Amino acid sequence: MKTIDVDRSLCDNHGQCAIAAPAVFRMNPAGILEYEETFEDGLLDEVEEAIDVCPVQAILLKN
Repeated sequence: MKTIDVDRSLCDNHGQCAIAAPAVFRMNPAGILEYEETFEDGLLDEVEEAIDVCPVQAILLKN
């Protein structure tokens, strides 16, 4: 299992992460980002893509 964190002081809810890794990130009906703090190793490529496409670099891979 891998762990991520989103810096809410940086996140502007652009939603690019939800497009790149929908199994981990999603936008709620109010347009606010929700995410799973832990995810299976098999999703690492998608999560790394989400980290790369975040326009404000608010996503941190912890381990």
